[in-house]
Amino acid sequence: MSAVMVYNMNIEMKHLTKKYDGKTVLDDFSLVLPQKGTVCLFGPSGCGKTTLLNCIAGLETVDSGEIIGVQDKKISYLFQEDRLLPWISAKENVAAVLHSNANQNAEEAEKWLALVGLAGEGDKLPSQLSGGMRQRVAIARALAYRGGLYLLDEPFHALDDERKSQIITLIQEQTPDSLKILVTHDFHEAELFADVTYLLSGPPVKIGKIITKC
Repeated sequence: MSAVMVYNMNIEMKHLTKKYDGKTVLDDFSLVLPQKGTVCLFGPSGCGKTTLLNCIAGLETVDSGEIIGVQDKKISYLFQEDRLLPWISAKENVAAVLHSNANQNAEEAEKWLALVGLAGEGDKLPSQLSGGMRQRVAIARALAYRGGLYLLDEPFHALDDERKSQIITLIQEQTPDSLKILVTHDFHEAELFADVTYLLSGPPVKIGKIITKC
């Protein structure tokens, strides 16, 4: 019972402080996030958005403060870079996060590749794909992992507007009960995707205006 309750908790960032080489990126930063939907952290490059995501993911530790509500969540992190394994195929990159037998994993991977518009491309190595195609493989892999929390760091930068809109719709359809945290400096992406957008400045990170989708 307690594990379920933790999983359904809001994520809370309480009085976070983080410094790099004497530069303060987070200074007594606090924010409460919902259990599901899409929250956008919008701001210029270098203001500290990625640092926030990395702290939520546990990839970086804060100097002080705490983050609660993520301990029992399955996190799917879509980085700015595609981070594909270059020595295996697109299909194998997606299948790597699946846990059935090899045949089932391959079929499941092909399904996700088709959903991001890459049907028939599964046997190609990352080096044989364009930048936008590689990013779509990474998106397919992130969705196949089936997280309870999706951390999306500039995930659409390599996509044209039409493909971006299609992928945003796909993510919304496939993750209705999960929380998505989108980091971007493209306000059009925030308008398309986010339920709530926090306009950030910094460093250190500060919240200015909060925009809620009507």
